[in-house]
Amino acid sequence: MRVAGAAKLVVAVAVFLLTFYVISQVFEIKMDASLGNLFARSALDTAARSTKPPRYKCGISKACPEKHFAFKMASGAANVVGPKICLEDNVLMSGVKNNVGRGINVALANDVAPFIEFLKAIQDGTIVLMGTYDDGATKLNDEARRLIADLGSTSITNLGFRDNWVFCGGKGIKTKSPFEQHIKNNKDTNKYEGWPEVVEMEGCIPQKQD
Repeated sequence: MRVAGAAKLVVAVAVFLLTFYVISQVFEIKMDASLGNLFARSALDTAARSTKPPRYKCGISKACPEKHFAFKMASGAANVVGPKICLEDNVLMSGVKNNVGRGINVALANDVAPFIEFLKAIQDGTIVLMGTYDDGATKLNDEARRLIADLGSTSITNLGFRDNWVFCGGKGIKTKSPFEQHIKNNKDTNKYEGWPEVVEMEGCIPQKQD
């Protein structure tokens, strides 16, 4: 009886040890898999963060060279959404800021007489950014168009009723500005009823060299 009892004890201990070994092996495998998944997820997260595209000033598509100002602007959309002008990551005008209005937006000048005086008062070396909203042409006279052309615009002479137009130039510029976009109001191609699509533009403006 004692021998049988001892044998049963040995078998029980052996079964216990075998069970413990199997469980420990399975647990170790699961731990290795969990840690592997954890490290894999961490590596993927790190890779995702490292491949996230950088953000440049005003949200433009690439960084500006040294001694250049970053800008981005968009005309208004019909008579609903106002234009937006950003310079060096500062939004100067937008519907959200509630400082835009119908016409050509420079400094919220809607009447042609003060607009002309505003244009005449611009100092040499000043960067000028303009964007239309709804209709920027109806109130313009020949003098206003000439003053804007002197800032480097080529399209201002052809700007018509409800055209969309954005422009970046400067007082004292010696050549025509490369920063200008113009879409004509055409009932056959308009995106909105009575207005063309939004026109957008971005770029880098060289700083004035002393």
